[in-house]
Amino acid sequence: MPIREINPQSIPNNSGNSSSKSLVPTAKQSKEEIFIPETPKYTFEDLVLPTSVKNNLLDVADYVKNSHMVFDTWGLGKTHKHHRGLGINLYGPPGTGKTMAAHALAGYMHRKILAVNYADIESKYVGETPKNIRRAFEVAKETNSIIFFDEADAILSKRVTNMSSASDVSVNQTRSVMLMLMNDYQDFILFATNFIQNFDAAFMRRIAKHVKFELPDLECRQKLWSQYIPHEMPTDADVHELAEKYKNISGSDISTAVLNAAFKAARQEKRMVDKEYIFEAIEDITKSKEANQGYTVTTKNVSKEYVKEQLGYLPDSKE
Repeated sequence: MPIREINPQSIPNNSGNSSSKSLVPTAKQSKEEIFIPETPKYTFEDLVLPTSVKNNLLDVADYVKNSHMVFDTWGLGKTHKHHRGLGINLYGPPGTGKTMAAHALAGYMHRKILAVNYADIESKYVGETPKNIRRAFEVAKETNSIIFFDEADAILSKRVTNMSSASDVSVNQTRSVMLMLMNDYQDFILFATNFIQNFDAAFMRRIAKHVKFELPDLECRQKLWSQYIPHEMPTDADVHELAEKYKNISGSDISTAVLNAAFKAARQEKRMVDKEYIFEAIEDITKSKEANQGYTVTTKNVSKEYVKEQLGYLPDSKE
């Protein structure tokens, strides 16, 4: 399937703001002011993914082009009245290109992307978070942008079944508003997560397509090492050796290792980046990941009496 290149000049800036960068909110800024669409930063040519994953993404990207035939000519608009909007979830290990893919999808469709993180919408005041989510959808619609929820498990996580505080009520209210907005929204909604297992089942049903991202295979690792080691950087490292030697690593790991190795060589005033520096850098990364995986977090429901017994007091659950 051919890959279309993005012409940045063809992406309209419908937001009325000439800047494509997200603003850092100040004390005087409201939440809605940080919902600013931006020009996609990546294209499909920037992605190094297995062919099957890239084809899945292209199937999604061509949804708009094919929707007239599917819904109108083939009659699925009558049987699937609430499916003109399309939820797409990109899930898998960290550093495998999910956020880059979201930008590439928006650019492929010649649309801007409105990236929303939980920090952008979360509020300490009960009832404000749902309002912020509504505003994000409104901005996406007003500017004809693709809305993208990164780290979506923070928003789509399981609802609280035994509500005992105002915060529990707020969490469920936020989830209910999100479900309603997803039902009514007639456009793309992109999600990305490292923890799909935390999604509420109701959201899973409303997301039409889930695209799984894997750690890169041998071929992809070779391409990634070649991509992140610039021709100008003097080194005796061989990308084939690196790809063979280190298997369970992500594209982000490879990028970080090359950068760290280069800075170490520069600090030591070397004329080249010795491959041993790259070996050391990637091994430091893999060791830290192994240490991180050595710790597990478990949760369980406990009574207020148990909490009071363990802490000596009962924390105030009010906002």
